[in-house]
Amino acid sequence: MKVGIVLSGGGIRGIAHLGILKALQKTGIKFSHVVGTSAGSIAGSFYAAGIDPEDAFDIFMKTRLIKFVRPALGSLGLVNIERTGDIFKEYLPAHIEDLKIPMSICTTNFSQGTVAYFTKGPLVRAIHASCCIPGVFKPIMIHGEMHVDGGVLNNFPVEPLLGECDYIIGSTCNHLKPVDKIVGITRLMQRAAIMSVNHDMERKSKFCNLMIEPKGMGEINTFDTRKAETIYWVAYEEALKTIKSSESFKELLKAQASG
Repeated sequence: MKVGIVLSGGGIRGIAHLGILKALQKTGIKFSHVVGTSAGSIAGSFYAAGIDPEDAFDIFMKTRLIKFVRPALGSLGLVNIERTGDIFKEYLPAHIEDLKIPMSICTTNFSQGTVAYFTKGPLVRAIHASCCIPGVFKPIMIHGEMHVDGGVLNNFPVEPLLGECDYIIGSTCNHLKPVDKIVGITRLMQRAAIMSVNHDMERKSKFCNLMIEPKGMGEINTFDTRKAETIYWVAYEEALKTIKSSESFKELLKAQASG
């Protein structure tokens, strides 16, 4: 059976994907395709490169990469995300097609106003484009066109898996708990933005055989790097619970084991 996984965007909350992937890895599941947008493109690329999710988390924490998750606003309110290139290149292959598991990276073609998917070509450049939050990072030029964060138009890019996989797993890190009040304009705007992307995700979740969505992740600020370790372990534990309670996943493991 061909099994695919789609990893949503979510800024620092994307570390949850590493915890979820670690939990899935413990089951012995084998993926035939990985799709990621924004933070999901980073987690997905490390996994598709054959790097253990916990090792990937350690890399994130120990290198300077964590500093670049925070916006360091300059005179134009822009930062060059490409400065992280050397860190990525130390651990990842040069091209998307060189990954051990086929990978699709979702970006937004800002020049055309359309969703774009990259399945070959320079890997790090595609990751940079997929994570390029407008207004925080400078757009990435690919083939003469501007590309920005894939989450602008598609924060849950399940489409490349449809018709290609027998079983689809969705991993998302933007769950919002009900609230009775909001304090501050920043919180209000952040919650509204997450509600918007979650609405699209909820519509697409029907295409997934299994959805893993750690509760309350959407309450964590997109750039709050202090919560990185909490995000990883909460996601790991919740993923284990979701997997354990899923009958369809148990049947999938039996099918893969029998060949």
